[in-house]
Amino acid sequence: MVYRHAIDATTYTFSDLRDLLAKATPPRSGDRLAGIASESAEQMVAARMALADVPLKQFLNEAVIPYEDDEVTRLIVDSHDASGFAGVSSLTVGSFRDWLLSDAATAEALKQAARGITPEMAAAVSKLMRNQDLILVAKKCEVTSRFRNTIGLRGRMSVRLQPNHPFDDLKGITASILDGILLGSGDACIGINPASDDPAVIGRLLRLLDEIIARLQIPTQGCVLTHVTTTLGLIGQGVPVDLVFQSIAGTEAANRSFGVDLALLRQARDAGLSQRRGSVGANVMYFETGQGSALSAGAHRGVDQQTCEARAYAVARAFDPLLINSVVGFIGPEYLYDGKEIIRAGLEDHFCGKLLGLPIGVDVCYTNHAEADQDDMDNLLTLLAAAGVTFIMGVPGADDVMLNYQSTSFHDALYVRDLFGLKRAPEFDDWLVRTGLAGADFRLAGNAGLLPDFASRLIA
Repeated sequence: MVYRHAIDATTYTFSDLRDLLAKATPPRSGDRLAGIASESAEQMVAARMALADVPLKQFLNEAVIPYEDDEVTRLIVDSHDASGFAGVSSLTVGSFRDWLLSDAATAEALKQAARGITPEMAAAVSKLMRNQDLILVAKKCEVTSRFRNTIGLRGRMSVRLQPNHPFDDLKGITASILDGILLGSGDACIGINPASDDPAVIGRLLRLLDEIIARLQIPTQGCVLTHVTTTLGLIGQGVPVDLVFQSIAGTEAANRSFGVDLALLRQARDAGLSQRRGSVGANVMYFETGQGSALSAGAHRGVDQQTCEARAYAVARAFDPLLINSVVGFIGPEYLYDGKEIIRAGLEDHFCGKLLGLPIGVDVCYTNHAEADQDDMDNLLTLLAAAGVTFIMGVPGADDVMLNYQSTSFHDALYVRDLFGLKRAPEFDDWLVRTGLAGADFRLAGNAGLLPDFASRLIA
């Protein structure tokens, strides 16, 4: 279907819904690289005006990637919840924005509608929203998930403790875990990005996490972020696995570049569930995404990178994950050029994930060759905390020495928790109190006398 909108004497024409979505997107380097971005501010405004008038029902009739060509499209269409959609089915994209910002869009109403909202609908409405709109609506969404603790409750923000080491050294990783735990991080999970893809090394890391969590009786979960096929092989060998990890994207071809498809992800989830290692829930999957991944794989199919990202959330949603993480600035300035683009993308990703009913966190990060700095990350971190982000990263010193990028530190988590009065997952907070690491008010005790005892129990 062709879409048009006139501004003064100029009529702007958009060849189809895919083109309209791309031209309505706020400026970003990835879409410019792909050759699909708006050519002027006037064209972008015209696209947004035309997009505001598109009925939400149109997204069920016009796929941005054809149904017969892409299994992600088939997943979106075949799993659409008509009953959840019923309450907003009469709206256009513009009136959907108005409804989301109104008092009628309560947490319960948003929860009921989540499975009826397609990724393209979420992406479309985000393109009409200011940053404050993205924050306000995301704040209203409450999404919880459970494994050994409960993540996503209102008034709480979790942290993934990320103790990476350039040589996968067990003592170095353990020292970083100790550092993070003493500073109240690790309730989302303790998740290691391994430097090696050797299954023997991955197995040692998984056993280390299992031993630490069991020895200290920490109500959290471990994860080694290796390819899902490696995890499946290790489960078959009896290696202890809490969470099954995989990077995913929003097109079938992009997922294929990661070496996965939906059938393999279903197999992986079944294997994770078979371990029965959760104590309060059975959300066993951990996914990571990032704007630009489909473009970097040459698999975006002409779809703008933010809409591709939202489509990745449909993949995640099908497997009821414990965590999904947008690694927002990691891919590089070819896709998000500077701090302004990274901040906008982070707020978009968080909004779309929450609107689609996902326990989404954001790795507030950038690479050193991007036009961004830590002040930009402080701004995004603060905005996401105001928006009710589910979790963030906790990296020693905010500088990941294995992946070579800048993220957020254990102390950054302390800052936003103190600023907004945010607690950790309730089971994790209770454990900190029982161990003496936090007081009865759940504030960290700062008791240096506990350090030798914890160090000896961890490193012995």
